[in-house]
Amino acid sequence: MGDAETRFNTAVSREVLERVAEKLRARNIVVRIVAGATEARQAVLEWLPPGAEIHVGKSKTLQDIGVIDELAVEEKYHFLRNVYLKMDRATQMREIRKLIAAPDFMVGSVNAVTEDGVLVASSATASQIGPYASGAGKVLFVVGSQKIVANLEEALRRIREYVLPWEDAQVRPKVPTGSFVGKTLLIEKEWIAGRIEVIFVEERVGM
Repeated sequence: MGDAETRFNTAVSREVLERVAEKLRARNIVVRIVAGATEARQAVLEWLPPGAEIHVGKSKTLQDIGVIDELAVEEKYHFLRNVYLKMDRATQMREIRKLIAAPDFMVGSVNAVTEDGVLVASSATASQIGPYASGAGKVLFVVGSQKIVANLEEALRRIREYVLPWEDAQVRPKVPTGSFVGKTLLIEKEWIAGRIEVIFVEERVGM
């Protein structure tokens, strides 16, 4: 990845992180800053009430902080992935689609955050974008500080030059056509106070 690796995978300073956090708060988004993966995992678990209905967006960040296996424990949460993976996609696709469109709690990440506080998320299938935008009752994004970029132009460059090549390499062995940028969501402000929360991680986590 060369220059993209250097440009788009470098953690920012705490000062920059605090400044971007204030921009997000001004956009009606709750923000917490934690040091590393362990603290981020704990923050996710603290955010979720026992027995919560949860859906997760596909996210290397969530994998890196080691939280997905804990969310999947059926005795603790109603983890929707456990439900729909047992359903028949040939005959129950409508039910699956409706099930994951409006979870009570949605946990995921974004691909970039601009310095003025815009959250940017791209996806090939866009299955997580609907819940992020409005379908989910509450949304939690875990975001490594390396995802902060100067502006929207840089956010889109980060997605196409850095994130997409990595994602394509993961997908292509299973899907010969590879991955692509299908739809992109910009979250500029949240209407409902407390609906969206961002956990900024000072260390690099995720892509």
